[in-house]
Amino acid sequence: MLLIESNKIKKYFEDRLILDIDNLKIYSEDRIGIVGRNGVGKTTLVNILSQRLDPDEGFVKLYARYSYISQLEDPHSKDISSEMASKFGIEPIWNNNMSGGEKTRFKLAKALDSNSTMMLADEPTSNIDMEGIQLLEEMFVEYKGALVLISHDRSFLNKLCNKILEVENGKIKIYNGNYTDYKNQKLDEIKRAQFEYDEYIKEKKRLEGVISDTNQKAKSIRKTPKRMGNSEARLHKMGSQKSKANLEKAVKSVEKRIEHLESKEKPRDQPGIKLDIQNSNKLHSKVIIEGKNINKAYNNKVIFKNANFNIYNGAKIALIGPNGCGKSTLIKMIMDNDKSINTSKGVKIGYFSQDMSILNDNLSILENIMESSIYPENFARVLLARLLFKGEDVYKKVKVLSGGEKVKVSFAKIVLQDINLLILDEPTNYMDIDALEVIEETLKDYERTLFFVSHDRKFVESVADHIMIIEEHKIKMFKGTYKEYLARKNKPLNSNKEKIEKQIIVLKNRLSEVIGKLSMPSKYDDIEELDKQYNEILKELNRLKK
Repeated sequence: MLLIESNKIKKYFEDRLILDIDNLKIYSEDRIGIVGRNGVGKTTLVNILSQRLDPDEGFVKLYARYSYISQLEDPHSKDISSEMASKFGIEPIWNNNMSGGEKTRFKLAKALDSNSTMMLADEPTSNIDMEGIQLLEEMFVEYKGALVLISHDRSFLNKLCNKILEVENGKIKIYNGNYTDYKNQKLDEIKRAQFEYDEYIKEKKRLEGVISDTNQKAKSIRKTPKRMGNSEARLHKMGSQKSKANLEKAVKSVEKRIEHLESKEKPRDQPGIKLDIQNSNKLHSKVIIEGKNINKAYNNKVIFKNANFNIYNGAKIALIGPNGCGKSTLIKMIMDNDKSINTSKGVKIGYFSQDMSILNDNLSILENIMESSIYPENFARVLLARLLFKGEDVYKKVKVLSGGEKVKVSFAKIVLQDINLLILDEPTNYMDIDALEVIEETLKDYERTLFFVSHDRKFVESVADHIMIIEEHKIKMFKGTYKEYLARKNKPLNSNKEKIEKQIIVLKNRLSEVIGKLSMPSKYDDIEELDKQYNEILKELNRLKK
């Protein structure tokens, strides 16, 4: 069933054409992920499709009721059903004092509670922990309507989407499949473009060789010998001129063939980025940060209770845990040199946060980078180009950049500084997927110690070789990748599943027996004791079922 129909859409911001779309149709079975770098118009596109924003040209027809989720807008209605509130672990009434993660969960719950035919969501996973993202995935998988999602979470797009819509240079292109399928198709496009460029260059060189050979033949046509008679000379000259004219005609013909060759552009090479550690910066301690008997509480809420941790030299540690468990608190304690945390001598920390305080708004991108870089300008330009600041872009003042662009510049500035421990607090927020994959690639080859917080599962899996978990006010360390951590975490559950199921059957039988006695007690039955047994069995059953 057709839900949205649009035709000849154009949208300008001042004199800049942001979107130029011939046509786009969305059907009830579509689950579309919208991707593209920061500032290309993804949110603008969704707002036009939902008729929340008028295009400057063209039209949109909307044939269905939809729900809309935005990080920038509060919900119109401030309450949700108790069932949905319970599923998302939030209060059923909107409260402006809720955390960012709680507000996002409320908006999602409200949207899913509305029984709409279509869901439009702009970065629905922002500010949500991994557990919340997995819950949202499950809810969206069960959702029967169409989905249109803007997201930089690749795992999320892989799980939910059957189409990827790419926005680039004002145009859109739709790829069938999930995000991985889209990336594979993009790689095939690059390979095909490289093949076509190689064939174009090969044919052009061949034709240029024909021209060169023909010109040489024309030059080698001999002049009339001096001893030759006039009549013979005239015949010789006429033959030479005719041969030369034929050769020149052949050259012009080949030149026209070159002109009519379909020109192919050389696909751009993506230069690699290797942040070589400076010898003077190397640390020799095995443990570079140690936390002992950490205790922390805010008002009556306990964050850490006799917690301990180590950050090992050269490790790439992802700090994970639910919203509010203390991840940012732990980073702040490290940065503030808390008395319970010992930092080795010689540690130089580069700290990335979302406040962008290290950037000078009045300086250019390049000036910001180079004022603290230990790498030469040409290397800084390579990293900036990979982050989509190319050519003259590096001379833009930071104050004119978007929020996402500032995040990228801030990251580049920090990693090029004289540091040997990089701490990143949610580096993947507000960043487009292209930039995210560049940062991922850079950090995979990073030779220094890395300690970071992220809810992006793909990012954590690609970069981390240690997982640090905050649970029950303690800090635990797992040596291995995120995938290995999940396998270990789920293994006890799987191995005990059969045992738990048997326990549930036994408890259900006991519960039936107790209920039977309560409904028809004999003179020997203790009603109070039976009631106590009933509540204990029920409590244990609920625990095992969880």
